[in-house]
Amino acid sequence: MRIRATVAAVSGALALTALAVPAAQADDAPKTAGLSAFAGQAKSDAVDGDTKITKAVVNGGKNLTLGTTAKKTITAEVTATDPEGIYEIHAALWNGAGSDFENAKGFIGANSQTGTCTEVNSTTTKCKYTFVVDPALMYNNTAGTWKLWTVGIGADGDSVTKTAATTFKILRAGKLTADASPEPVRKGKTVTVKGKLSRANWDEIRYAGYSGQKVQLQFRKKTSNTYTTVKTVTTNSTGNLSATTTATVDGYFRYSFAGSSTTSAVTAAGDYLDVR
Repeated sequence: MRIRATVAAVSGALALTALAVPAAQADDAPKTAGLSAFAGQAKSDAVDGDTKITKAVVNGGKNLTLGTTAKKTITAEVTATDPEGIYEIHAALWNGAGSDFENAKGFIGANSQTGTCTEVNSTTTKCKYTFVVDPALMYNNTAGTWKLWTVGIGADGDSVTKTAATTFKILRAGKLTADASPEPVRKGKTVTVKGKLSRANWDEIRYAGYSGQKVQLQFRKKTSNTYTTVKTVTTNSTGNLSATTTATVDGYFRYSFAGSSTTSAVTAAGDYLDVR
């Protein structure tokens, strides 16, 4: 009786989610469709018995950079153990403050509720889940840290729920340009390097300028493979950059942005300048 009640409670929440999530793909549907049903069943961390989540990894432990059009597929792996063995493991991705789904701003369900599972031994099971991350279903305010919710159910009905078994980041993709002029230029004359830092705007499905960000202007000689920082410049209200320096030798100018908590690092291609 115990195992049936536990599985019914967890699977019921996931079933509601599975029915509701596809609706989120409709143009007029909220991007977190199905979340409220899911949250109502599993709000916070819970332990019932001796089942344990021993390992959880999303996207191989790496952050995910997402642009404006291409969907990206990532995986999560969850390992659970129980002295009597594991019956099922479930997983989902969510974004928001706090430790429960009621605070969630974003939600991504797995393609399969139960994933693809392998018994490591008589007490331990590892499951792999696939998630499709679609820019069309993301909001700008969901960029940053995402959490892996997971529940492990033991063969004896014991269970464990973790709202943040691990975390990773989904970052807005950045773009950066650099253009040095005039070309060619006399040695000792002033060089102006213009550029623009932009990033994916998921609300509007386009790239937009990223203002107020510090970006490094870098240079490498034609005969070198190493860039050095010339100065640091801050983007204006539209993400544009402009810096001046003195022409010395032939070489390449570029801008480099270290990234932020919501946006990926990005470096412009080097722009060659002929100094005469």
